[in-house]
Amino acid sequence: MLVALDRAGDTDRSLDELARLAETAGARPVATVVQRRRRPDPGRYLGRGKVDEVLRATEAHAAEVVLVDEELSPVQQRTLERDLGVKVLDRTALVLDIFARRARSREGRLQVELAQMNYLLPRLTGRGVWLSRLGGGIGTRGPGETKLEVDRRRVRARITGLQREIDAIQGRRIRQRSPREAAGIPQIALVGYTNAGKSTLLNTLTGADAFVENRLFATLDPTVRRLVLPSRRSVVVADTVGFLQHLPTQLVAAFRGTLEEVTSASLLLHVIDASHPSWSAQAEVVRRVLEDIGAGAHPVLAVFNKADLLSPEHARALAASHPEAAVISAARAMGLPALLAAIDRSLPEPWIRVRTEIPYSEPKLLARIYREGRVLSRADGPQGVTIQAEVPGPLAVQLRARRKPGAIAS
Repeated sequence: MLVALDRAGDTDRSLDELARLAETAGARPVATVVQRRRRPDPGRYLGRGKVDEVLRATEAHAAEVVLVDEELSPVQQRTLERDLGVKVLDRTALVLDIFARRARSREGRLQVELAQMNYLLPRLTGRGVWLSRLGGGIGTRGPGETKLEVDRRRVRARITGLQREIDAIQGRRIRQRSPREAAGIPQIALVGYTNAGKSTLLNTLTGADAFVENRLFATLDPTVRRLVLPSRRSVVVADTVGFLQHLPTQLVAAFRGTLEEVTSASLLLHVIDASHPSWSAQAEVVRRVLEDIGAGAHPVLAVFNKADLLSPEHARALAASHPEAAVISAARAMGLPALLAAIDRSLPEPWIRVRTEIPYSEPKLLARIYREGRVLSRADGPQGVTIQAEVPGPLAVQLRARRKPGAIAS
């Protein structure tokens, strides 16, 4: 059973996505119940009469699970399960289950388990208190609370252990990324809604073998590959986990290390499924998630994918209305030369390594080098600062133009 609140008359798209999530998790949706109300009931999510309607529909369809299209509080979940007599899962629990099935790398599995533990902890607390009061008599409350505290400590200890292991893996990834950054190799991150075709695009561009499947969340583990652009400039391209409407906060927190591939990128390729009727709404979801993880100000190149599924007229109209974007088909390798040229144009200018002396009388120039470039070494002398740094091209030209007797610039 799929259950949702309709607060603004726009639940159809979200329920369609919930049905796809259910199918991805191995369930078969049999019926849908929607209630129009402005806010959820704090105790049971739905109104009392609508809960009765869900109960009748559940019995009529012999449904074994009720899936709710947003995150429930522990009290709401517990009350619904008691009233309906079947398992009740919210959207967060469903996505966590899919992630647990899909994660392949050790880091991916650890991140999913961390999200699951953080999701479980408040529900363990609420459920434990409820169970401890079932007897209502002497001798029931104490043992229940004692077991609850033991379970709490175990979950918190597991959370601490998982975070420690994830931090160690992320530290190794940072060390692996450092040589690329030191060499000035730009990183491009593929971002987008789940199932937009990011992994297919990575495979087509770089010859990678990233897992591809026409399912939600086919990719959880980041894949990084090198790519040579038409300008002969080398870049690395990182495939990342797809975003989703109502992306669980536990997952955003747990995958923050993996999403560093996005926040550290020089350019984001926002892959959009142009064949999806709600691509505009999906693109807005991606934009909001990028802001949430601190990448809202990054340079972004929009890439409308799956153009082979559009009519030629629709594809031309899309290209005309978004002249700054690329319209491609990753599966058919259509439009890739134009995409690569657009990437070349969109990437920041490569940094140039310079060594120069800045007199103490020019503190603003020294501050600009620190602000715009990356200082590699500094030596303070009697007349000024000898500095070695990597700076953008225009600043490098300016520094080299300052050659004069006694100054060093290379």
